[in-house]
Amino acid sequence: MARAATGLFRALDLRIDVVGQEHVPATGGAVVVLNHTGFLDFALAGLPFWRERGRFVRFMAKQEVFTHRATGPLMRAMGHIPVDRSAGLAAFRLAVEALRAGELVGIFPEATISRSFCLKEFKSGAVRMARSAGVPLIPMTLWGSQRVWTKGRKPTLGAARHIPINMTIGAPLQPGRGRAADATLIEVMNKLLDETRVRYPEAPGDDPWWMPAHLGGTAPTPERAAELDAQEKLERAQRRADPS
Repeated sequence: MARAATGLFRALDLRIDVVGQEHVPATGGAVVVLNHTGFLDFALAGLPFWRERGRFVRFMAKQEVFTHRATGPLMRAMGHIPVDRSAGLAAFRLAVEALRAGELVGIFPEATISRSFCLKEFKSGAVRMARSAGVPLIPMTLWGSQRVWTKGRKPTLGAARHIPINMTIGAPLQPGRGRAADATLIEVMNKLLDETRVRYPEAPGDDPWWMPAHLGGTAPTPERAAELDAQEKLERAQRRADPS
């Protein structure tokens, strides 16, 4: 799958730029913490770890991805970790076991794709997971993946070709305790995301849909994005209640 993903990105001529490869650990467990702007984030984020050290990242993803007839077999075969949002303790324990065994576990603490392309509020868990397993956190940010395929926009091969993708891997963090530790992680991630955006080689152009509103783009504001997420959640619940 890693070779297939690399082949796909090469076929699309994605211009992938990675900074911070020296922070990829050669051995041992770690929680890789990522922002989430596009559907291909997990495949893109795993590449530097495989290329630099031959290591694979086991990503935590919502249960629905594992039960989907197309993505389910792939996710299960690759050993990723399903998360039942109504009962997440089992996934937490499985991830801690993997970390203690020396594996890398990837987590998107925003839980879903950010429509605003800014960091959403983080769900708790990443810091606790790292502390429970006795491993570091590796902060990582991606920028540009939303231009390839993201929520609310139909992907096309033509539009996806030649897109720059920037990734930044930060220095490992030792997990602290309490709210201060979570606040520190968010602060580090915001700083990394700013650095990743700054070195991005292309300007928004005439259609800045992929840029955050506060940077002059036309992406939804965080407040509007939250409203859209709530509406989507309600519609999904209604479909489950009335499948007809």
